[in-house]
Amino acid sequence: MACAKVPLDELHVTEPFGPQGKERTLPALVVFDESLQRCLDSYLRHAPRGLDPSGLSSSPAVADMQRNIHRFVFMVFLRMATHKESKENFITPAVFAEIIYNNYLFDIPKILDLCVLFGKGNSQLLHKMIENIFTQQPSYYGDLNETIPSIIQVFDIILQKCGIQSENTGNSQPLKLNANKCLTAMAMPEEELADLVLYMCDTCTTIHSFLDTFPEACSTFKQHNFLNRLSSFYEMAVPDLEKAVKKRNFNKSLQEDMWRRISHSRKKMVEIAHLLLQHTCLQPILEGSENMVSYVEDLLQNFTAFLQEKRFLADYDEQFPIADDISLLQQAFPHLDDTRTSYLLQGVESSWESVGKKRSFPSSANHSAGAKSKTGRDLAVSQKEGAGVLEDREELRGAEAMTDIPHKELESLLSSIRDLLPDLGEGFILACLEEYGYNSELVINNILEDKLSPSLDKLDKAMASLPDSGG
Repeated sequence: MACAKVPLDELHVTEPFGPQGKERTLPALVVFDESLQRCLDSYLRHAPRGLDPSGLSSSPAVADMQRNIHRFVFMVFLRMATHKESKENFITPAVFAEIIYNNYLFDIPKILDLCVLFGKGNSQLLHKMIENIFTQQPSYYGDLNETIPSIIQVFDIILQKCGIQSENTGNSQPLKLNANKCLTAMAMPEEELADLVLYMCDTCTTIHSFLDTFPEACSTFKQHNFLNRLSSFYEMAVPDLEKAVKKRNFNKSLQEDMWRRISHSRKKMVEIAHLLLQHTCLQPILEGSENMVSYVEDLLQNFTAFLQEKRFLADYDEQFPIADDISLLQQAFPHLDDTRTSYLLQGVESSWESVGKKRSFPSSANHSAGAKSKTGRDLAVSQKEGAGVLEDREELRGAEAMTDIPHKELESLLSSIRDLLPDLGEGFILACLEEYGYNSELVINNILEDKLSPSLDKLDKAMASLPDSGG
């Protein structure tokens, strides 16, 4: 049976206000309830992340309570980011934007934490939520622009802590008098090295979660030359940290934990690079943008810049074969310079050889021709990335709708939708659940985006029961 990945159930986020029992909108409630603000902020800061070993309690009862709290917190933030309350007590977009921004109900660190904690299971709703925040209050783009240099500085700090100097780290901060006594990853105290690995892992995971959830932010990261800074950091820091974790004599469990976090960081850095290239170069090419030549040139320049970062380039090519992208470019832009692409693909092969990696698939040069038909299919999927997820789910709708839904489960699904959209009648919600295979996340997403099917759009949204039969 299909159900929401993270059910949002049994949470009531409107409260009676005044002698007439009128509802006050949730953002306004949070503004005047400082204890709730502190509670939400504390949860975002301290809730366990995916790699934390003791994420859930070994006690089933406590673990169940943790899951419920997790759902409730997400539900509150989702309602806070929605200005479509009841028809009688609504917030205009302008007032909503002023409330959430001036009272710090949302800021960039909170949005980053939300993506880490809730992005995997609620990607569509979370994207809709963040998109609404940035659309209604464009000042958040300015805040993001000011935050990115601080994120880049994290990389510089890690390099400095490892005793690695680069052009960027040398220019970011003045040289201290005791700089020559800087420790290396091989010599620093065990606890400090563990903290450094954790710091890197948390940063990379957070950035990836944010860009994966809200790819509209990729262009802002690009403006800060983030891709080059990322690949350069990878090339300098990863081998140093891996060597320290391998060769130093650590407690076995600590060593395994650090190695797992370094491996996770490597994967996320490569995926961040791919997200940035995909949404700032590849996607515009696939969509046939007017300035296609500039996007093609930008992509080739980025790949060429990777040639000096051989470890990063080999690892990137292993996850996302560059030959596939070159083949894609050849299809979209037939006038591509073959000499230039051949030089690039040879550089990719050289990077594999220089770091001693062995391929489990054909080399880039041989792989390029065979990749053309494959990338052509991938292109079509990539162009419909957002709609494709919904289409895939709707294909399963018929089979899922035939499943008998237990009464308790059905009540949970109804509650999760009513909590977010209290004006909807139970009959209308049941009709939506039947239409969309009892997937509450899909129902909420389609209602918020005004993408309901014509048959549902004709119904009275306040109807208390189904016209013909119960759900």
